Amino acid sequence: MGEFTMPSLGADMDEGTLVEWLVEPGAPIRRGDPVAVVETAKSTIEVECFESGTMGRPLVEPGTTVPVGTPLALIETAAGTRGKAGRARKLRKEPQGPPAPERTRPAEPAEPVRTREPVASEAPGHGHVEAGPLIRHLAEEGGVDLAALRGSGPGGRVTRADIERAAAAAPTARAPTARAPRARVTPLARRRAAELGVDLSSVAGTGKDAAIRAEDVSRAASGLAGAPSPPPRTTAAVRASRPSEDQAPAMRRAIARLMSRANRDVPHYYLSTTVDMAVPMDWLHDRNRRSPMSERLLPAALLLKAAALAAHEVPELNGFWTDDRFTAGEGVHLGVAVSLRGGGLIAPVLRGADTLEVPALMSALKDLVSRARTGRLRGSEVSGATLTVTNLGDQGVETVFGVVHPPQVALVGFGRVVDRPWAVDGLLGVRPVVTVTLSADHRATDGAVGARYLTAVDRLLQNPEKL
Repeated sequence: MGEFTMPSLGADMDEGTLVEWLVEPGAPIRRGDPVAVVETAKSTIEVECFESGTMGRPLVEPGTTVPVGTPLALIETAAGTRGKAGRARKLRKEPQGPPAPERTRPAEPAEPVRTREPVASEAPGHGHVEAGPLIRHLAEEGGVDLAALRGSGPGGRVTRADIERAAAAAPTARAPTARAPRARVTPLARRRAAELGVDLSSVAGTGKDAAIRAEDVSRAASGLAGAPSPPPRTTAAVRASRPSEDQAPAMRRAIARLMSRANRDVPHYYLSTTVDMAVPMDWLHDRNRRSPMSERLLPAALLLKAAALAAHEVPELNGFWTDDRFTAGEGVHLGVAVSLRGGGLIAPVLRGADTLEVPALMSALKDLVSRARTGRLRGSEVSGATLTVTNLGDQGVETVFGVVHPPQVALVGFGRVVDRPWAVDGLLGVRPVVTVTLSADHRATDGAVGARYLTAVDRLLQNPEKL
């Protein structure tokens, strides 16, 4: 039996609010599957599970704010599972003794064990039939009538094997019935739909495997014609439907705390250089002319790749200052500062940025920025950055000196690519240039290391075909 806890999604996160469960108790989950939506001071994030098993009993209800590390739900792993009946008892916290072998159990227990959401029905000659959420789901997918089954489990309980046998026999027993696949619906989305009077069959899901989430229901409700729907009645519903309005003040406070601490505790030093962008821009224009619109690159892709490769070459700037010492990062994971429409910013992570080809990096960047601005990031995408990059060139800024995001030890800034008078081989002309800056922690490195990093960025950008 494992625990799914409130994760730490950044150095400045002390607590989070559970907004929505994405899976129901009894559902199988795999490592890396998103199981909940958590709201932090900066964003609403999908949080993944870090072990495989079965979703057990939730310990925290949506709308509850808890400290980092608080158990949110139980995860039943393969090693901790002792049969379906034992699992049902765990979900209800029922007292239990050592389980008897299934073959010696009576066919009709005095009190049938119930899961969190049992379905009971009477079938002629079959007695009392029970099935949990997963069994119901399998039955509906296979077109199996639960009421017509004799369960082979303890107390006549319907098992997965019963469903599979009935589904396999269905074509010979009766004509197959056309059945449209049922869309997955998260628990909060189902509750929200009931509150807002939304027909779930008309809602398009945007979650994993087209699952319908609470925000999909809210979006559908806002587009309904006729009488206005009643407003959401829960705090979690309001936050999920209007994240930018509700989170902006909290985000500003979180940023203020972190930046105040960074300016107070981190002894910064700052460097800058101007890079001739004529060669990389010519290469970029030539490549884009020969590429379809969807595959064209922006200068930001070249700048980010150069920043990542330079961090690989100068690892002293790629890592963390913790416990009064520097620890190098395992890989180059770039945190990319993204401004949010409601104000504030977040820095989702491009993992292994130095290993990505430029087109793949461009695609990953567009995806991260889009999901960051719509509150669709996952927990693994907002933590673990080894170096942060901020690019304000699209805002018209030519030079940006950022504040190091502890426990990182450096931040790279890129400005706008502008045309400037520039001498090449003694001849003056007009060339596109960009200002590259470095803010770094003096405890971890000195100016000589920072200068080596900026020199590497310049050299790498002069060979765009090798990025």
